[in-house]
Amino acid sequence: MAEQIQVHGVDTDNETRCTHYHSLLDIVAIKFKCCGEYYSCYSCHEELAGHKAQPWPPESFDEHAVMCGSCKYEMTIREYLGCQAHCPSCGAAFNPGCALHYPLYFEME
Repeated sequence: MAEQIQVHGVDTDNETRCTHYHSLLDIVAIKFKCCGEYYSCYSCHEELAGHKAQPWPPESFDEHAVMCGSCKYEMTIREYLGCQAHCPSCGAAFNPGCALHYPLYFEME
């Protein structure tokens, strides 16, 4: 049985939604480069981590650092950025508005 990944957040549910982002489509958790821990969103990291967030550089985009809250599939950053707001494993829809926050998580070229 695979080890369950802990997702940190404020009032996080079992699909990674949090107090900041809690629509049906807000089911993505991001592993932060700075600490190697999954958080529901950048606001949760800001509130709970105790340090400044560090975005992933492009040379790290093959790291498994994004998790689908529906099926718990861990995808690479590159896979997430190209997934058209759907989990490549289970097909669950992600919030397309998250793309507006990519620069908070990933160094975009």
